[in-house]
Amino acid sequence: MKPFTFERAATPEQAVVALARTPGARLIAGGTNLLDLMKLEITAPTHLIDVNHIGLDRIEDTGEGGLRIGALVRNTDCAAHPRVRRDYPVLCRAILAGASGQLRNKATTGGNLLQRTRCPYFYDGNLPCNKRDPGSGCSAREGYSRNHAVVGVSDSCICAFPSDMSVALRLLDAEVEVMRPDTSLRRIAISEFHLAPGESLPIREFALEPGELITAVILPPPPAGRQFYRKVRNRASYAFALVSVAAVVEEDGSGRIALGGIGTIPWRSDAGDAALPRGAAAVAEALFANAAPTEQNRYKLKLAERTIAAVLAAANSG
Repeated sequence: MKPFTFERAATPEQAVVALARTPGARLIAGGTNLLDLMKLEITAPTHLIDVNHIGLDRIEDTGEGGLRIGALVRNTDCAAHPRVRRDYPVLCRAILAGASGQLRNKATTGGNLLQRTRCPYFYDGNLPCNKRDPGSGCSAREGYSRNHAVVGVSDSCICAFPSDMSVALRLLDAEVEVMRPDTSLRRIAISEFHLAPGESLPIREFALEPGELITAVILPPPPAGRQFYRKVRNRASYAFALVSVAAVVEEDGSGRIALGGIGTIPWRSDAGDAALPRGAAAVAEALFANAAPTEQNRYKLKLAERTIAAVLAAANSG
Protein backbone atom coordinates (compact mmCIF):
# COMPACT_ATOMS: atom_id res chain seq x y z
CA MET A 1 0.00 0.00 0.00
CA LYS A 2 1.38 3.40 -0.96
CA PRO A 3 1.54 6.33 1.50
CA PHE A 4 -1.46 8.65 1.74
CA THR A 5 -2.73 11.47 3.92
CA PHE A 6 -5.97 11.37 5.88
CA GLU A 7 -8.65 13.69 7.22
CA ARG A 8 -12.07 13.31 8.82
CA ALA A 9 -15.00 15.36 7.51
CA ALA A 10 -17.75 16.53 9.86
CA THR A 11 -20.45 17.43 7.31
CA PRO A 12 -21.31 16.48 3.71
CA GLU A 13 -20.41 20.01 2.64
CA GLN A 14 -16.99 19.70 4.27
CA ALA A 15 -16.45 16.37 2.51
CA VAL A 16 -17.12 17.68 -1.02
CA VAL A 17 -14.99 20.77 -0.41
CA ALA A 18 -12.10 18.57 0.75
CA LEU A 19 -12.59 16.28 -2.25
CA ALA A 20 -12.42 19.22 -4.65
CA ARG A 21 -9.43 20.72 -2.85
CA THR A 22 -7.16 17.66 -3.01
CA PRO A 23 -6.26 16.04 -6.36
CA GLY A 24 -6.23 12.25 -6.10
CA ALA A 25 -8.46 12.21 -2.99
CA ARG A 26 -10.99 9.47 -2.31
CA LEU A 27 -13.85 9.16 0.16
CA ILE A 28 -13.85 6.24 2.60
CA ALA A 29 -16.63 4.90 4.83
CA GLY A 30 -16.77 1.12 5.37
CA GLY A 31 -13.79 0.58 3.08
CA THR A 32 -14.74 -3.04 2.35
CA ASN A 33 -13.81 -2.66 -1.33
CA LEU A 34 -11.49 0.35 -1.38
CA LEU A 35 -8.98 -1.05 1.12
CA ASP A 36 -8.56 -4.24 -0.92
CA LEU A 37 -7.93 -2.16 -4.04
CA MET A 38 -5.38 -0.05 -2.19
CA LYS A 39 -3.53 -3.06 -0.79
CA LEU A 40 -3.17 -4.49 -4.30
CA GLU A 41 -2.20 -1.04 -5.64
CA ILE A 42 -5.02 -1.15 -8.18
CA THR A 43 -5.97 2.26 -6.89
CA ALA A 44 -3.61 4.56 -5.00
CA PRO A 45 -5.35 7.65 -3.61
CA THR A 46 -3.03 10.32 -2.31
CA HIS A 47 -5.55 11.43 0.32
CA LEU A 48 -8.44 9.72 2.12
CA ILE A 49 -11.45 11.62 3.47
CA ASP A 50 -13.31 9.76 6.22
CA VAL A 51 -17.06 10.42 5.83
CA ASN A 52 -18.32 8.19 8.64
CA HIS A 53 -19.26 11.15 10.84
CA ILE A 54 -21.14 13.42 8.44
CA GLY A 55 -24.66 12.43 9.53
CA LEU A 56 -25.90 10.40 6.55
CA ASP A 57 -26.74 7.30 8.60
CA ARG A 58 -30.52 7.60 8.98
CA ILE A 59 -33.52 5.98 7.28
CA GLU A 60 -36.49 8.34 7.04
CA ASP A 61 -39.99 8.33 5.54
CA THR A 62 -40.54 10.65 2.59
CA GLY A 63 -43.57 12.84 2.09
CA GLU A 64 -44.51 10.80 -0.98
CA GLY A 65 -44.78 7.54 0.98
CA GLY A 66 -41.34 6.24 0.10
CA LEU A 67 -38.11 5.95 2.03
CA ARG A 68 -34.88 7.94 2.19
CA ILE A 69 -31.90 5.75 3.03
CA GLY A 70 -28.79 7.70 3.98
CA ALA A 71 -25.60 6.86 2.12
CA LEU A 72 -23.88 5.80 5.35
CA VAL A 73 -26.60 3.44 6.57
CA ARG A 74 -24.85 0.12 7.15
CA ASN A 75 -26.18 -2.82 5.17
CA THR A 76 -27.10 -4.67 8.38
CA ASP A 77 -29.19 -1.74 9.62
CA CYS A 78 -30.90 -1.28 6.26
CA ALA A 79 -31.89 -4.95 6.02
CA ALA A 80 -33.21 -4.91 9.62
CA HIS A 81 -35.22 -1.69 9.34
CA PRO A 82 -38.96 -2.34 9.96
CA ARG A 83 -40.16 -0.45 6.87
CA VAL A 84 -37.59 -2.07 4.59
CA ARG A 85 -38.61 -5.51 5.85
CA ARG A 86 -42.33 -4.75 5.52
CA ASP A 87 -42.56 -2.66 2.34
CA TYR A 88 -39.36 -3.48 0.42
CA PRO A 89 -38.57 -7.12 1.28
CA VAL A 90 -36.77 -7.59 -2.04
CA LEU A 91 -34.16 -5.08 -0.84
CA CYS A 92 -33.85 -6.80 2.52
CA ARG A 93 -33.36 -10.21 0.88
CA ALA A 94 -30.84 -8.89 -1.64
CA ILE A 95 -28.71 -7.33 1.10
CA LEU A 96 -28.79 -10.49 3.21
CA ALA A 97 -27.79 -12.55 0.17
CA GLY A 98 -24.99 -10.17 -0.72
CA ALA A 99 -22.31 -10.59 1.93
CA SER A 100 -21.25 -12.09 5.22
CA GLY A 101 -22.53 -10.61 8.47
CA GLN A 102 -19.15 -9.04 9.19
CA LEU A 103 -19.12 -7.23 5.85
CA ARG A 104 -22.74 -6.10 6.19
CA ASN A 105 -21.87 -4.52 9.53
CA LYS A 106 -19.29 -2.29 7.82
CA ALA A 107 -20.56 -1.85 4.26
CA THR A 108 -22.63 1.23 3.49
CA THR A 109 -25.48 2.00 1.11
CA GLY A 110 -23.39 4.43 -0.92
CA GLY A 111 -20.38 2.15 -1.06
CA ASN A 112 -22.49 -0.79 -2.18
CA LEU A 113 -23.65 1.21 -5.19
CA LEU A 114 -20.03 1.96 -6.11
CA GLN A 115 -18.58 -1.53 -5.94
CA ARG A 116 -15.85 -2.28 -8.43
CA THR A 117 -15.84 -5.49 -10.42
CA ARG A 118 -14.51 -8.72 -8.92
CA CYS A 119 -13.09 -9.81 -12.29
CA PRO A 120 -9.81 -11.65 -11.51
CA TYR A 121 -8.08 -9.92 -14.42
CA PHE A 122 -8.93 -6.52 -12.93
CA TYR A 123 -7.24 -7.60 -9.70
CA ASP A 124 -4.12 -8.98 -11.38
CA GLY A 125 -1.82 -6.09 -12.19
CA ASN A 126 0.29 -8.28 -14.48
CA LEU A 127 -2.52 -8.82 -17.00
CA PRO A 128 -4.25 -6.40 -19.39
CA CYS A 129 -7.51 -4.83 -18.18
CA ASN A 130 -9.16 -1.80 -19.73
CA LYS A 131 -10.82 -0.85 -16.43
CA ARG A 132 -7.49 -0.74 -14.65
CA ASP A 133 -5.24 0.32 -17.55
CA PRO A 134 -7.28 1.89 -20.38
CA GLY A 135 -6.24 0.65 -23.79
CA SER A 136 -4.36 -2.41 -22.55
CA GLY A 137 -7.13 -4.83 -23.61
CA CYS A 138 -9.61 -7.21 -21.95
CA SER A 139 -7.97 -10.42 -20.73
CA ALA A 140 -11.33 -12.00 -19.95
CA ARG A 141 -12.32 -12.07 -23.62
CA GLU A 142 -9.77 -14.77 -24.38
CA GLY A 143 -9.38 -16.03 -20.83
CA TYR A 144 -11.49 -17.72 -18.17
CA SER A 145 -14.92 -16.11 -18.45
CA ARG A 146 -17.36 -18.48 -16.69
CA ASN A 147 -18.43 -15.81 -14.19
CA HIS A 148 -18.53 -12.89 -16.60
CA ALA A 149 -21.39 -10.93 -18.14
CA VAL A 150 -23.45 -11.98 -21.16
CA VAL A 151 -25.33 -8.69 -21.71
CA GLY A 152 -24.22 -5.07 -21.71
CA VAL A 153 -20.76 -6.19 -22.80
CA SER A 154 -18.38 -4.64 -25.32
CA ASP A 155 -15.03 -5.41 -26.88
CA SER A 156 -13.54 -3.33 -24.06
CA CYS A 157 -15.02 -5.21 -21.10
CA ILE A 158 -17.21 -8.20 -20.18
CA CYS A 159 -17.00 -8.09 -16.37
CA ALA A 160 -20.19 -8.66 -14.35
CA PHE A 161 -21.39 -6.03 -11.90
CA PRO A 162 -21.24 -7.56 -8.39
CA SER A 163 -23.79 -5.72 -6.20
CA ASP A 164 -26.93 -7.58 -5.09
CA MET A 165 -28.39 -4.49 -3.45
CA SER A 166 -28.20 -2.53 -6.71
CA VAL A 167 -30.30 -5.16 -8.51
CA ALA A 168 -33.08 -4.68 -5.96
CA LEU A 169 -32.81 -0.89 -6.21
CA ARG A 170 -33.03 -1.14 -10.01
CA LEU A 171 -36.22 -3.16 -9.63
CA LEU A 172 -37.67 -0.59 -7.22
CA ASP A 173 -36.91 2.42 -9.48
CA ALA A 174 -34.83 4.11 -6.80
CA GLU A 175 -33.06 7.42 -7.23
CA VAL A 176 -29.55 8.28 -6.06
CA GLU A 177 -29.22 11.67 -4.39
CA VAL A 178 -25.78 13.28 -4.73
CA MET A 179 -24.14 16.49 -3.55
CA ARG A 180 -22.21 18.48 -6.13
CA PRO A 181 -18.92 20.24 -5.36
CA ASP A 182 -20.88 23.50 -4.94
CA THR A 183 -22.96 21.66 -2.23
CA SER A 184 -26.18 21.70 -4.30
CA LEU A 185 -28.10 18.42 -4.62
CA ARG A 186 -29.25 16.48 -7.65
CA ARG A 187 -30.90 13.10 -8.22
CA ILE A 188 -29.91 10.35 -10.64
CA ALA A 189 -32.35 7.60 -11.63
CA ILE A 190 -30.90 4.22 -10.71
CA SER A 191 -31.53 3.18 -14.32
CA GLU A 192 -28.95 5.78 -15.37
CA PHE A 193 -26.51 5.48 -12.47
CA HIS A 194 -24.56 2.38 -13.54
CA LEU A 195 -22.98 2.66 -16.99
CA ALA A 196 -22.27 -0.21 -19.37
CA PRO A 197 -18.69 -0.16 -20.69
CA GLY A 198 -19.22 0.71 -24.35
CA GLU A 199 -16.14 1.11 -26.53
CA SER A 200 -14.78 4.44 -25.30
CA LEU A 201 -11.79 4.50 -22.96
CA PRO A 202 -11.25 5.04 -20.11
CA ILE A 203 -14.34 3.08 -19.06
CA ARG A 204 -16.78 5.18 -17.05
CA GLU A 205 -18.69 3.02 -14.55
CA PHE A 206 -20.98 5.48 -12.73
CA ALA A 207 -22.92 8.62 -13.63
CA LEU A 208 -21.21 10.64 -10.90
CA GLU A 209 -19.37 13.78 -11.94
CA PRO A 210 -15.93 14.54 -10.43
CA GLY A 211 -16.18 15.66 -6.82
CA GLU A 212 -19.73 14.43 -6.19
CA LEU A 213 -20.77 12.63 -3.00
CA ILE A 214 -23.67 10.18 -2.70
CA THR A 215 -25.89 11.42 0.14
CA ALA A 216 -28.89 9.06 -0.03
CA VAL A 217 -30.94 6.54 -1.96
CA ILE A 218 -34.58 7.54 -2.42
CA LEU A 219 -37.19 4.78 -2.74
CA PRO A 220 -40.62 5.54 -4.22
CA PRO A 221 -43.75 4.20 -2.50
CA PRO A 222 -43.66 0.39 -2.35
CA PRO A 223 -44.89 -1.36 -5.50
CA ALA A 224 -48.06 -3.44 -5.62
CA GLY A 225 -47.55 -7.20 -5.76
CA ARG A 226 -45.31 -9.77 -4.12
CA GLN A 227 -41.56 -9.23 -4.06
CA PHE A 228 -38.93 -11.92 -4.67
CA TYR A 229 -35.15 -12.20 -4.69
CA ARG A 230 -33.49 -15.44 -5.75
CA LYS A 231 -29.74 -15.85 -6.07
CA VAL A 232 -27.80 -18.71 -7.65
CA ARG A 233 -24.11 -18.99 -6.75
CA ASN A 234 -21.28 -21.48 -6.71
CA ARG A 235 -21.72 -22.18 -3.00
CA ALA A 236 -24.45 -21.55 -0.45
CA SER A 237 -22.28 -19.33 1.74
CA TYR A 238 -21.14 -15.83 0.81
CA ALA A 239 -20.41 -15.68 -2.93
CA PHE A 240 -21.17 -13.41 -5.86
CA ALA A 241 -24.13 -14.27 -8.07
CA LEU A 242 -23.89 -16.37 -11.17
CA VAL A 243 -27.49 -15.27 -11.72
CA SER A 244 -29.84 -13.38 -9.44
CA VAL A 245 -33.47 -12.46 -10.05
CA ALA A 246 -35.40 -9.65 -8.35
CA ALA A 247 -39.07 -9.45 -9.21
CA VAL A 248 -42.38 -7.86 -8.27
CA VAL A 249 -45.33 -9.95 -9.44
CA GLU A 250 -48.95 -8.82 -9.20
CA GLU A 251 -52.01 -11.07 -9.04
CA ASP A 252 -52.64 -10.85 -12.79
CA GLY A 253 -49.06 -11.96 -13.54
CA SER A 254 -47.81 -8.53 -14.55
CA GLY A 255 -44.95 -6.81 -12.78
CA ARG A 256 -41.30 -6.06 -13.21
CA ILE A 257 -38.04 -8.00 -13.15
CA ALA A 258 -34.33 -7.24 -12.83
CA LEU A 259 -31.33 -9.56 -13.03
CA GLY A 260 -27.86 -9.59 -11.51
CA GLY A 261 -24.78 -11.64 -12.32
CA ILE A 262 -25.50 -11.58 -16.05
CA GLY A 263 -24.83 -7.96 -16.97
CA THR A 264 -22.10 -5.36 -16.73
CA ILE A 265 -24.77 -3.35 -14.89
CA PRO A 266 -27.96 -4.39 -13.03
CA TRP A 267 -30.07 -5.65 -15.93
CA ARG A 268 -33.68 -4.69 -16.61
CA SER A 269 -35.72 -3.74 -19.67
CA ASP A 270 -39.26 -2.65 -20.51
CA ALA A 271 -39.54 -5.66 -22.82
CA GLY A 272 -38.59 -8.01 -19.98
CA ASP A 273 -41.22 -6.47 -17.70
CA ALA A 274 -43.89 -6.69 -20.41
CA ALA A 275 -43.11 -10.38 -21.01
CA LEU A 276 -43.71 -11.48 -17.41
CA PRO A 277 -47.32 -12.69 -17.94
CA ARG A 278 -46.08 -14.93 -20.80
CA GLY A 279 -43.65 -16.88 -18.65
CA ALA A 280 -39.95 -17.40 -18.08
CA ALA A 281 -38.99 -18.26 -21.67
CA ALA A 282 -40.55 -15.05 -22.97
CA VAL A 283 -38.90 -12.97 -20.27
CA ALA A 284 -35.49 -14.51 -20.98
CA GLU A 285 -35.89 -13.97 -24.71
CA ALA A 286 -36.67 -10.30 -24.11
CA LEU A 287 -33.87 -9.70 -21.60
CA PHE A 288 -31.25 -11.53 -23.67
CA ALA A 289 -32.19 -10.17 -27.09
CA ASN A 290 -28.71 -8.68 -27.51
CA ALA A 291 -26.73 -11.17 -25.45
CA ALA A 292 -23.14 -11.87 -26.45
CA PRO A 293 -21.97 -14.78 -24.29
CA THR A 294 -18.63 -16.55 -24.49
CA GLU A 295 -18.50 -20.32 -24.80
CA GLN A 296 -17.70 -20.54 -21.09
CA ASN A 297 -20.57 -18.42 -19.80
CA ARG A 298 -23.28 -19.33 -22.30
CA TYR A 299 -24.81 -21.53 -19.59
CA LYS A 300 -25.99 -18.35 -17.84
CA LEU A 301 -28.73 -17.86 -20.44
CA LYS A 302 -30.44 -21.12 -19.54
CA LEU A 303 -29.63 -20.77 -15.84
CA ALA A 304 -31.27 -17.34 -15.81
CA GLU A 305 -34.38 -18.67 -17.56
CA ARG A 306 -34.69 -21.47 -15.01
CA THR A 307 -34.19 -19.05 -12.11
CA ILE A 308 -36.88 -16.77 -13.53
CA ALA A 309 -39.15 -19.79 -13.83
CA ALA A 310 -38.56 -20.66 -10.17
CA VAL A 311 -39.48 -17.13 -9.12
CA LEU A 312 -42.65 -17.15 -11.22
CA ALA A 313 -43.61 -20.56 -9.83
CA ALA A 314 -43.25 -19.18 -6.31
CA ALA A 315 -45.39 -16.18 -7.27
CA ASN A 316 -48.10 -18.44 -8.68
CA SER A 317 -48.10 -20.74 -5.66
CA GLY A 318 -49.90 -18.13 -3.58
